[in-house]
Amino acid sequence: MARIVVTGGAGFLGSHLCESLLKDGHEVIAMDNLVSGRTENLDGFFHHDRFTFYEHDVTEFVHVTGNVDWVCHLASLASPVFYQDHPIKTLKVGALGTHKTLGLAKEKDAKYLFTSTSEVYGDPEVNPQPEDYRGNVDPYGPRSCYDESKRYAESLIRSYRDQHDLDVRVARVFNTYGPRMRLDDGRVVPTFLRQALESEPLTVHGDGSQTRSFCYVSDLIAGLRALMDADVQTPINIGNPDERTIQDLAEVVIDVTDSDSDIVYEGRPEQDPDIRKPDLSKAREHLDWEPSIPLREGIERTKVDIAKKSHQRDQQDEICK
Repeated sequence: MARIVVTGGAGFLGSHLCESLLKDGHEVIAMDNLVSGRTENLDGFFHHDRFTFYEHDVTEFVHVTGNVDWVCHLASLASPVFYQDHPIKTLKVGALGTHKTLGLAKEKDAKYLFTSTSEVYGDPEVNPQPEDYRGNVDPYGPRSCYDESKRYAESLIRSYRDQHDLDVRVARVFNTYGPRMRLDDGRVVPTFLRQALESEPLTVHGDGSQTRSFCYVSDLIAGLRALMDADVQTPINIGNPDERTIQDLAEVVIDVTDSDSDIVYEGRPEQDPDIRKPDLSKAREHLDWEPSIPLREGIERTKVDIAKKSHQRDQQDEICK
């Protein structure tokens, strides 16, 4: 049994990682400042005897008593809705939060896992994106608070690895979806599902020809766990190479939900990337991992969770009237 700290533990990815670790017999200490994370994500295991939760902002000093085997730094404002509302918090969790959690790992002689992002590649000029692609990022652009927070964090992790011989893992996470995403998350899968279930028009930005590669959350967590078990101290892509247009995604969602929603087209956000697809050669070679959940199956699974959240919101609205 390992003793593992997970920052961002009440978030979408963080809560799934906590649950996976608990199922395998580990002790988990989760931290979250609850800016975007929600304690209801922890309902299934909050009272587990090997789980502890602290409401804490990891940009402040992080202290954990006793031994620690792993520090998993997942805290971040990953949705454009949240990171554009909180750009300074986003930068601080990438810079100060990474510094504080690296310091904890160094103090405890623990291994360190960081969830970076495909956004370090910016609006890529090569497709698919391999880990040695240096990216096409605007450091002063409208998305820079998120992109640069992750790029800086990767550099800081590399420096701790080299100067302090810290055992590190860096996962570049591509678009992930699944249960526990918020209705107001702003990312395309929960937005489309909510709109379709409520018979609202699905809002596609631009003409819908831009592509993304959607990875179901259980596949993503399996990839992170495989990375923790491997000995790869350089960044590695974790995602699904099934590249889809946003138009295609909208049509799949309408079909899965049997919705009568129309598709409407709006202007694209500034510097919205045209393409996104991971090169998984490194993950296949070093982790013996690749995703297995097809898009339609993942959308079916996510639909159930979004429908439940939508129903709960409607009930709460009725109570408040």
